[in-house]
Amino acid sequence: MLDAQEPKSKKPADTAFKQQRLPAWQPILTARNVMPIFFAVAAAFVPIGIGLLYLTNLVQEFTLDYTYCKNVDNLTESCAEHIKSNRNLSCNCIIPFKLEEDFSPNVFMYYGLTNYYQNHRRYVKSRDDFQLLGKLSKTPSSDCAPFDYHNNKPIAPCGAIANSLFSDNLTLVYNDKPVPLLRTQIAWESDKNIKYQNPKGDLKEAFKDFEKPIDWRVNIWELDKENDSNNGFENEDLIVWMRTAALPDFRKLYRRIEHKNEFKNGLPKGNYKLVIEYNYPVAGFGGTKSLILSNTSFTGGRNLFLGYAYIVVGCCCFLLGLMFLILHIKYKPSANTGDITIVSPSTSYQ
Repeated sequence: MLDAQEPKSKKPADTAFKQQRLPAWQPILTARNVMPIFFAVAAAFVPIGIGLLYLTNLVQEFTLDYTYCKNVDNLTESCAEHIKSNRNLSCNCIIPFKLEEDFSPNVFMYYGLTNYYQNHRRYVKSRDDFQLLGKLSKTPSSDCAPFDYHNNKPIAPCGAIANSLFSDNLTLVYNDKPVPLLRTQIAWESDKNIKYQNPKGDLKEAFKDFEKPIDWRVNIWELDKENDSNNGFENEDLIVWMRTAALPDFRKLYRRIEHKNEFKNGLPKGNYKLVIEYNYPVAGFGGTKSLILSNTSFTGGRNLFLGYAYIVVGCCCFLLGLMFLILHIKYKPSANTGDITIVSPSTSYQ
């Protein structure tokens, strides 16, 4: 009679790694060891936070909400009401405002939107990255649906993000003269040089077999009528919009103030007008639109959160270090206690 086959052992191989015999540093955390760490973090974070707040307070910022500006052709209705039923309608409004102080260069012009969820999962993925690289195909990505075909032609650029491109035209006027605005160098260099490329050849010819997005009023080769090199997929307004925001309230860079002539030292204080070609509806979903004028500091734009975060974390670490210091003084082990026993896998339980 054959012997029964011995069961296969599940014991790991006898190696230093599988038997956990590799040398390791196992620090023993005591109040005495932890206190210096907490105090060091507090000593570093609190000054950094104060410095960030100081730099943030140097940033000048002006915000003007224009969601319900009045239609210049009918002052009894707002532009939001005028275009509510039809996105193909257009509306014009003018809002006077005053800057109370001189804005030092460099000054940037942003548009701000609220209650706008660009971070929705289906919205974020509704794009065709191969198409945006200039590799046009008669079959757009399925992620673009239902914004992939129109009039039995593929849409370029396809998807919900491109279709919802911000389309208001904003103009600043100072002393009855338009403030010079630049619409280039507003997008990330990595985006413009790597992620977005036009198809080769003439743009109008390249896109002849494609439809523009349903809600667009101009063709993709007409996005910037003053600068042909800023059209197509390389248009910087499009690139800025395609970088979706993480939060429902956000701002995006719209223009740079060109600092020349009377604006070479920034925006002077005084009376201005915001002239708006109002095309973009937001009132239907409870959103708002605003103009934001701001300059920057060494740390970027105005952002109080980061400074306060450093200060709060530093204060918490200081309080924790103080608590451990009190515990160490109150429960300090006597000299007769002896050294702490180092426990290893070979230590007996006696």
